[in-house]
Amino acid sequence: MNVLDHLRKAIDFVLSRAGAVIFALMVCIGAYQIVTRYFFGKPSTVSEELLTYSFTWMALLASAYVFGKRDHMRMGFIADNVTGALRKLLETAIELLIMVMVAGIMIYGGASLMQLTMTQKTASLGIPMGVIYTIVPVSGALVFVYGILNIIDLWRRKEHKQRQVKE
Repeated sequence: MNVLDHLRKAIDFVLSRAGAVIFALMVCIGAYQIVTRYFFGKPSTVSEELLTYSFTWMALLASAYVFGKRDHMRMGFIADNVTGALRKLLETAIELLIMVMVAGIMIYGGASLMQLTMTQKTASLGIPMGVIYTIVPVSGALVFVYGILNIIDLWRRKEHKQRQVKE
């Protein structure tokens, strides 16, 4: 197993654990919110805000994880009907297109959004919105790294289980 495989496994491990921890926190916070709202008649605005932001974080981290597994939704009607070198080229082009979009929208745009919103505070938590938005460029960078790893795996003829089952 080489360095790139170790890197992929490390990122997979961190993302899967982070998603599980965030989900567990969301369950606890959601239960707290239900108790405060229905039993005490005082809804907690802090818990509502935490749920909103933690759901966003979990969704973006999970999407990066899914891109790394190459299990994301895709329109494979062209790539699945092509074989050999042409398929590799097509899948590489798709990965590159994703990487370009992620670099422009999530990494650059997310970093710009972070900078613009560092002076704005969240309503209940009182932390800068830029801190909340850090997940956008972070998840974008993860998708970008996964894109590089996916391209390398494609050209090393190392395909994931999902691809092997379909063919």
